[in-house]
Amino acid sequence: MTCTQLNQRLSELSSAENQAAIVGIVRGIEREALRTNRSGGLSTKPHPVAIGCALTNSMITTDFSEALLEFITPVSTDPEETLAQLRDLQKFTLAQLEDELLWPVSMPCYIQSQDEIPLAQFGSSNVGRMKTLYREGLKNRYGSMMQAIAGVHFNISYPQTFWQTLQGLAGQSDDLQSFISDNYLGLIRNFKRELWLISYLFGASPALCGSFLEGQETSLPFKKLGKGSLYLEHGTALRLGDLGYTNSAQSSLRVMYNSLEEYVAGLKSAINSPSELYQHLDDYHAPKPQQLNKNILQIENEFYSPIRPKRNARSGEKPTQALLRGGIEYIEIRALDVNPFADTGIDLTQIRFLDVFLTYCLLKASPHMDWQEQGQTQENLDRVVNQGRDPQLQLLRGDESVSLQQWAEDIFTDLAKVAEYMDQAHGSDDYQHTIAELQSWVSDPSKTISGRYLQQLLSDDVDNGQFALQLAQRYSDAHRQWQYQCFDDAHLAEQAELSVKAQQQVEQEDTVSFEAFLDEYFAVEKVDA
Repeated sequence: MTCTQLNQRLSELSSAENQAAIVGIVRGIEREALRTNRSGGLSTKPHPVAIGCALTNSMITTDFSEALLEFITPVSTDPEETLAQLRDLQKFTLAQLEDELLWPVSMPCYIQSQDEIPLAQFGSSNVGRMKTLYREGLKNRYGSMMQAIAGVHFNISYPQTFWQTLQGLAGQSDDLQSFISDNYLGLIRNFKRELWLISYLFGASPALCGSFLEGQETSLPFKKLGKGSLYLEHGTALRLGDLGYTNSAQSSLRVMYNSLEEYVAGLKSAINSPSELYQHLDDYHAPKPQQLNKNILQIENEFYSPIRPKRNARSGEKPTQALLRGGIEYIEIRALDVNPFADTGIDLTQIRFLDVFLTYCLLKASPHMDWQEQGQTQENLDRVVNQGRDPQLQLLRGDESVSLQQWAEDIFTDLAKVAEYMDQAHGSDDYQHTIAELQSWVSDPSKTISGRYLQQLLSDDVDNGQFALQLAQRYSDAHRQWQYQCFDDAHLAEQAELSVKAQQQVEQEDTVSFEAFLDEYFAVEKVDA
């Protein structure tokens, strides 16, 4: 398929005076990892004080569980530096964990019951207690097993020079930030249309420990492996299916992406609308609350979207308030499984592919997306999550049915053009090599991450948990041998100490009760709605 707008934009951007405009893409990575013991069981120990307080440490924190670590890199224009930052953070953390490991896959280790999964604790401050109660709500709404799933979030923003050049080429002279926000939303719509390709290439959760289902019924055609593992023969990313973070309970949320105002309105509607599903759970007014409130979403973060528009919020500012104040600043990709073949959970090939793929999504035409089309994108994703490596798989492209291979080849034809443009701007051939390598995965599903992962399990006849434990031990040894590149022990220890003092200060500055604090928080939310 030809892409007229994409070809025209690439031609204009490739001219000598415009070529360098894209240099300076900024990235950041958030990598989640469960803490486990040496036997592969979930850690029951509290968040180690030696790595700081989860509430106030900007680089090492927790997600849902006390055992679910989250490593957050500072932003950088160099992807290799970003990966080095991740290794530094993991090296420092492992040194404080004594006999614990970092689980190297998305689906959790063997957990006998979800009651074993401890909620993350953030201290006695009002904001800290709110964070824990929010997680109590997630547990009671969706179950803790789902919340123990780990992922990798990829944040990206394009340089100001790129936006100024693109706006000039478009012949527009209106507010630059409005232009940026509109184009980021176009990127998001195209990303959702072809998100299935990310799942096909980088999905890394075709198998799971049987304990994850904890007695719940499923119609998925699982096969058994080893002592207690289950797998889908052609599956790619169970984490992105109904068992994971695109939980069917949120499938009816009508959050759209055709304008910033429409997106924010959809989220605010869900945040302020009571849900019949959660009326039986006590909210923060009760002596023993089970959730923050009884609405469809407790807060904005509960919306499990594979991609989000973002802006860095000011102190006390909610994500949607930040977006309405300043427009979209960057994009957060939340669709990546932890790569089991990378000690950082993501590798350089994936980063370079995402650079190209997201630029392609940005530059090609992006018509508005109605609710019916949004449903079709979800149907395609579901098919690839469960059957992505089936050579016979068909996807829905508008009114036609097309094979995954044919559609993917069409996309890679355009990606090759984008890669050539980006390589010319950077004076290298790295992007073109990446696209050529990954294109070979289209005709050979065994080269995909899920294909390689499952092939390893079946050829070695090893249980999913055993294989993950072997990787965890190998990566632990590698991180201990790693030489710091961006930080050092002294700096990270100092940050940990500063975070402890910062949390203490937050706790000392509270002047109202927890209930009054939340009354004010949600009163502001209703005014903004």
